[in-house]
Amino acid sequence: MHQSHGIGYAEYARKHDKRLDVEMSREEEYRKSQLIYADLERKMKK
Repeated sequence: MHQSHGIGYAEYARKHDKRLDVEMSREEEYRKSQLIYADLERKMKK
């Protein structure tokens, strides 16, 4: 948790605003990974 988002789990559990920041960051990372995966799939089918 600390390496990826810069906060420890205890702080994540205590502070709602930090939790929202982390979850928004995770969502963005997930979207980016889905785009990369779709691009690779498209390139492999050619």
